[in-house]
Amino acid sequence: MLRLAFPLVSHLPPRKPPPICSRPQPARRYAPSSTAAAAYTSSSSSTPPSPSLSPLPPASAYVHLPFCRKRCHYCDFPIVALGSAAASPRGKGEGEGEGADDPRIVDYVRLLLREVAATRPVSDDGVPLETVFFGGGTPSLVPPRLVAAVLDALRGRFGLSACPEVSIEMDPGTFDAARLAELVGAGVNRVSLGVQAFQEGLLRACGRAHGVEEVHEALGILASCEGLQNWSLDLISSLPNQTQEMWEESLRCAVDARPTHVSVYDLQIEKGTKFGQMYTPGVFPLPSDTESASFYKIASKRLSEAGYNHYEISSYCKPGYECKHNLTYWQNRPFYAFGLGSASYINGVRYSRPRRMKEYAEWVQHLEDGTWIHECRSPDMKDLAMDVVMLSLRTAWGLDLQSFSKSFGRSLTLSLCNIFKPFVESGLVIAMDSKRRALPHTAFELDLQNEGDFGSRVAFIRLSDPEGFLLSNELISLAFGTISP
Repeated sequence: MLRLAFPLVSHLPPRKPPPICSRPQPARRYAPSSTAAAAYTSSSSSTPPSPSLSPLPPASAYVHLPFCRKRCHYCDFPIVALGSAAASPRGKGEGEGEGADDPRIVDYVRLLLREVAATRPVSDDGVPLETVFFGGGTPSLVPPRLVAAVLDALRGRFGLSACPEVSIEMDPGTFDAARLAELVGAGVNRVSLGVQAFQEGLLRACGRAHGVEEVHEALGILASCEGLQNWSLDLISSLPNQTQEMWEESLRCAVDARPTHVSVYDLQIEKGTKFGQMYTPGVFPLPSDTESASFYKIASKRLSEAGYNHYEISSYCKPGYECKHNLTYWQNRPFYAFGLGSASYINGVRYSRPRRMKEYAEWVQHLEDGTWIHECRSPDMKDLAMDVVMLSLRTAWGLDLQSFSKSFGRSLTLSLCNIFKPFVESGLVIAMDSKRRALPHTAFELDLQNEGDFGSRVAFIRLSDPEGFLLSNELISLAFGTISP
């Protein structure tokens, strides 16, 4: 069943496709900064850079701001619940200075600034950051001047490109027009709004801290904000007692709000969460797998009809508005990460920070002292091959067979194609030529008979939308079994 892979705060990647959860996780590396920048300005029909196995400098940074008003019933991210003190968008008071801010936020941002200062840039060439993503938690609870301080620290340590994409996650009811204007003035130019649903009952059932009235207020603030043209709206399907009519209504409201990007996530029941204690996946009041698949198909149809490109399993955008930061993940490029529980990926190795505040503070101290010890190892080629397959098949661009063959060998590429042959015949996997035009399954079979003369006929394979995407975990698992029997 469809689930969004890769939480931003995570552990080492598993050896089989993870269940899809509520946010994309950083992945690995793909192309140098100049190539990445070119890809960022293109539409979703353009060609992303091909995988690279040589070490490349990061051009993206994820910053975890863990503060929330309360923990949602489905959330298993490392957060700090601030309680009712965080209810006002302006914080505890209108005055300037640290006295108006929650000391827990101030102390944490100081830790972040220390981590940034103690992190050595990977490249001596001065490669600047192309994207910065403030995730959480609910980053819009952090005072704008503190967000600006983190951006200034990143600029001073790594540099920022001339036109970086700077995204921040925000929840309805946690910001007003003045706060949003301050964030935009500090350099934020993309917002990800966590709406999740347009029904009061569903929001309450999820434990969300906002209601429908606050959703519409937030949408009005975003629409009227000068200097902000790029923003995303998040929805969750397969919620308890959610009906098809409710889902259709949420999609209509999302389209009417005219965001440039929409993320549609299928509810993941995680152990240790309130939902994990209350519900069993597929058992009422949760939708069945068949109903969840129907929700996914409806979203694909409605959003495509409204002019959104389905460029990744859970991501839709207007032409040219792909999330540049998320493309770092989907295109397998390196990235820095900072903050509680976050995981960076540099030189083929993933570095995870502690998920508890005390341990994270100790971790930062060890980083400053030079006493932090980590295992240095070369990335395993099988792991890299599995990452390339998994990430590529999550996107509309698909898997570049020529590039994969060059990196991992002709024999493995042929084995993968043989595994996918019946699914090409059934239409779940689509074979494409060098211009990404769909080919009949007979052309794919002919290439296999010629032992994979890829490029003359079949250059890419992708999963079909929506049926192939729905079976992504199963299809990718088959590929993994071929790569690492």
